[in-house]
Amino acid sequence: MVAVDAHKTHVFFSPCKIIIGRNTSGLAGEEIQHLGGGKVLIVTDPGLVRGRLLAPIEASLQSAGVAYAVYDGVQPEPPSEVIDRGAELFRAQGCRMVLGIGGGSSLDAAKGVSILASNPGRILDYVGVERVPRRGAPLVLMPTTAGTGSEVTRVLVVTDERENVKSVVFSRFALADAAIVDPMLTLSMPPHVTADTGMDALVHAVETYVSMNATLFSDLYAERAIELIARWLPVACGKGSNLEARYHMSVAATLAGLAFGSGGLGAVHALAYPLGTEFHMTHGRTNAIMLPHVMRFNLSGAPRKYACLAGLMGRHAAGLSDAEAGYRAVEAVKDLLQSIHVSCRIADYGIPREEIPKLVQGALKQTRLFVPNPRDLNEDDVRRIYEEAF
Repeated sequence: MVAVDAHKTHVFFSPCKIIIGRNTSGLAGEEIQHLGGGKVLIVTDPGLVRGRLLAPIEASLQSAGVAYAVYDGVQPEPPSEVIDRGAELFRAQGCRMVLGIGGGSSLDAAKGVSILASNPGRILDYVGVERVPRRGAPLVLMPTTAGTGSEVTRVLVVTDERENVKSVVFSRFALADAAIVDPMLTLSMPPHVTADTGMDALVHAVETYVSMNATLFSDLYAERAIELIARWLPVACGKGSNLEARYHMSVAATLAGLAFGSGGLGAVHALAYPLGTEFHMTHGRTNAIMLPHVMRFNLSGAPRKYACLAGLMGRHAAGLSDAEAGYRAVEAVKDLLQSIHVSCRIADYGIPREEIPKLVQGALKQTRLFVPNPRDLNEDDVRRIYEEAF
């Protein structure tokens, strides 16, 4: 563990209430009633509706006498119009509360609908830091993946299709009133989704751990999340019905979300975004690809943190210099990726090397994420990292 900076102000954001445990999805109706009741808009994606994952949650609402409507128009990396349409349905249905169920896209869309329930205009009007003037509709979030940690953050990511970039709303009013984390909802994830979402959680924990904005709180949550993911992600990928693995991965994703909600992200996300927007790859997979390459670049910027990271991932580092231990952390991530059958070579995804200039330009649109990164980057650095990743 790295010593805490006693001269730094530490800030922590989280929902008012977090419930974690098996079959806690059955508490949805009760939590809605605790928040004042009224008609609920369920914000989710069509796959969850087809797969009948909403059944236990709908039964809970019905048992509690809670009326609801379903908006299943969420798309991956949600375009801004998805959120705007959800808000229109919220008003048309006379809803009072929002219940987001699904992966990060559905949870982010639910946050946006909640905000627009009380604030005029479009969700893109609120891109930036603390630009939302009023609290939105009461909000409950329930993840069905173990990755984004969106259920506990004040962040929502939305795609600006006109500009073909991901934009971010940071607002205390995006925090859920309650987060219900039920690992039973993650059992239906196939191995590749388990891998991608699990690596997304690891990237959240690693990036905030080495961030220049790391805090007392983010270090505590990130360290535990890294330990859990290193141990349990291969198990969850290899045996999806292993309830212990699913439980620990759900906990880890939530801890990682709490960590980066206070500590922030970095260059892994900046360089991953263009792979998603240009080549329609999942957010978790693009993060996984870029993680070891950005880690290697960053080693000199946070040598002690990366040395600690090696130990958190189970690598023996006693007697080694921080630099030597840091390299072991990079190798630990590569070995983890190999164990879950995820390549960290861009070329393995059919993307030609000639696309590097496009990737570089896309990453340079995310320079806000370079600021907390432990090592400064310029355009040549970004290009070299991509070249190494090929």
